Amino acid sequence: MTLPNAARFAALLAAFVLLATLPGCGQGGQQGAQALPAVTVAKPVERTVVDQDEYVGRFVAVNAVEIRSRLSGYLAAIHFTDGQMVKQGDLLFTIDRRPFEIALEQMRANLAQARANLAFTAGDLERARPLLANKTITEQTYEQRMQAKSVAEASVAAQEAMVHSAELDLNDYSELRAPIDGKIGDRRVAVGNLVTGGTGGSTTLLATIVSVDPIRFEFTFDEASYLRYQRFAVTTKGGVDGGVPVSLKLLDENDFAHHGKIDFVDNVISASSGTIRGRAVFTNPNGLLTPGMFGRIRVPGSPPYTALLVADDALGSEQARKYVLVVDDTDTVRIKYVTPGQLDGGLRVIKDGLVATDRVIVNGLMHVRPGIKVKAQERDAPALPPGTPKAGDEAKAG
Repeated sequence: MTLPNAARFAALLAAFVLLATLPGCGQGGQQGAQALPAVTVAKPVERTVVDQDEYVGRFVAVNAVEIRSRLSGYLAAIHFTDGQMVKQGDLLFTIDRRPFEIALEQMRANLAQARANLAFTAGDLERARPLLANKTITEQTYEQRMQAKSVAEASVAAQEAMVHSAELDLNDYSELRAPIDGKIGDRRVAVGNLVTGGTGGSTTLLATIVSVDPIRFEFTFDEASYLRYQRFAVTTKGGVDGGVPVSLKLLDENDFAHHGKIDFVDNVISASSGTIRGRAVFTNPNGLLTPGMFGRIRVPGSPPYTALLVADDALGSEQARKYVLVVDDTDTVRIKYVTPGQLDGGLRVIKDGLVATDRVIVNGLMHVRPGIKVKAQERDAPALPPGTPKAGDEAKAG
């Protein structure tokens, strides 16, 4: 092939390639315009929220009583079923009453003897009065009769007290009754066993009773939280123990469905742990909440404030930072780093990094990255749960 023919062949080949590629470029440009990723965007929800802190604690009974006898004797009868609910005054145990009946009869006999002696000494004194006036007896004899009457009066008083004590033993202490309303545990002693009574540490434990409704929940929180609670509670009810409403869930529950209030905060922060003990009270009409049971309590950690919330799955992670992807006015994806807060009504509180006009990508995140253009479709904000305060409600209430 000569040089001119080679040059002409190269020119024809270039023209052919150009003609072949021009339609392809036009089709590719059309496909690029149609291939913009489709995403769903939504503006943040504006809502009045309160920060919530959560702690683990245990339930304790408001009242707990150990049933022990004041008297020693043999157990004669048991008047309850293990685990039943009892009312104040219900008969629980009976100690064998016969020894105390005999003791009461003896005390009454001693009282009758003391009263007879008092009557004799009183009469003897009355007879001595005219004899003293007539100088028939000496003043010493008269004073001796007065002293005898005084001793007899003291003896009567002592015997009356002994009778009263024996009546208490027989009528009150030999029958053990429930001092409070509540649930009684199992019997610790069977009928026929000897019960050791008294006030010492060796007395026999017969049973225990715990109150059921209401019930208390004890938990601990750190010094920093205590200071934060006190500072914002001072402006409302005077302190964190001034009836602050709280909610609680049990280990097998997903929602904080039990509602109560804080009724006590301890007066000392523990030097060893740096925590302070708090206590809340809950109603327990069905007896589900049991002393010793674990639970998780939620305590308000801030005054109400207006916050922006987004769907929790709209957040992404970049090492220790959280971010959301937003679409700007040119339909370009931008990244915004945010400071997330708690979940509230299924949405995540965003404390910093967003504004109310941002269009946050909530669907299609897997197909986009910062800097590319997208086809954004607006989605309405999710409906608020029933009873949820809207932004500005606290200002209207004020």
